[in-house]
Amino acid sequence: MTAPADAGTPLQPGDHPHRPEAGAGGAGKPTPGGRGGRQDDRRLLRRERRARWDVKIAPYLFVSPFFVVFAVVGMFPLAYTGYLSLYEWDRTQYARGGFAGLDNFRWVLEDPVFVKSVVNTLSIFVMSSIPQVIIAVTVAALLDQQLRGSTFWRISVLLPFVVAPTAAVLIFGSLFADRSGVINEVLGNLGLEPIRWHVERWWSHVAISGMVNWRWTGYNALIFLAAMQAVPRDVYESAALDGAGRVRQLFAITLPMIRPTVIFVIVTTTIGGLQIFTEPRLFDDTAQREGGADHQYMTMTLYVYVKGIEDQFYGRASAAAWLLFMFIIAIVLVNYLVTRWLTRRRAL
Repeated sequence: MTAPADAGTPLQPGDHPHRPEAGAGGAGKPTPGGRGGRQDDRRLLRRERRARWDVKIAPYLFVSPFFVVFAVVGMFPLAYTGYLSLYEWDRTQYARGGFAGLDNFRWVLEDPVFVKSVVNTLSIFVMSSIPQVIIAVTVAALLDQQLRGSTFWRISVLLPFVVAPTAAVLIFGSLFADRSGVINEVLGNLGLEPIRWHVERWWSHVAISGMVNWRWTGYNALIFLAAMQAVPRDVYESAALDGAGRVRQLFAITLPMIRPTVIFVIVTTTIGGLQIFTEPRLFDDTAQREGGADHQYMTMTLYVYVKGIEDQFYGRASAAAWLLFMFIIAIVLVNYLVTRWLTRRRAL
């Protein structure tokens, strides 16, 4: 028997000894212009199209849960509150009454208790937010240094935030009690008159702002600390070689480089400070708990709660809520513009 002419030709990778090869010209393999080539081109085109759509749509799908939840628990209540503010409410039948237009807004703006709540809110906000940010930046700058047991100190400044607001109010209640408070006992031992924390308007604001500062300063300090640690260390080394001290480095290097974080903290502190509710509500020792006997520390949020939940004037409470919303937006914009201008001027 004679061996085939190509018996000495070695098998190539992928060849099969029992698979019949294609004839001359490779008719068994798909050509670029053949049917198999067109299917491959269409498959590649569909894959590229899916990849393009994935790049365009995927980011929106990832952030969509937040916007869905925000629309349900944020935008819808806001819109419905605006709807209720335009109607009267029958307290006896728990039903919506006739269309009132802007009468609820007019009534709230003419209410002297609401005007007093606005002044109280601004007073407590100024005494809490401004010292809070200043102290938080100072604490963060100290924690940014090479300290022994730095982890312990960072956890320690966060402990007041972990404590429940009710427990914090109980702690400060023992300090600011009118008769048996620790502070008044110290003042009595020094021969000074005791302070009526729950009666005098100014001192009640001091006590409430002290609670807010104690609870939120450490939290904001850790946010500032995280931003400060992202500043390159060689910048501080160069400044030190030029003779800049720690204070100069803080104002000339640190604060300008963490400007977005500063703006973020100021905005969030402003929103939280203008919505303060728990501290004045629990600080009140009267039976009504409406911000003191003379509403001397009633805030705008507490006013909305009293008119809506206790008095059941839902239309007026909704109008007050919308006024609070617009008030917060205005204060936040002013704070943002002032902070941005100051940080840019300091950077120059």
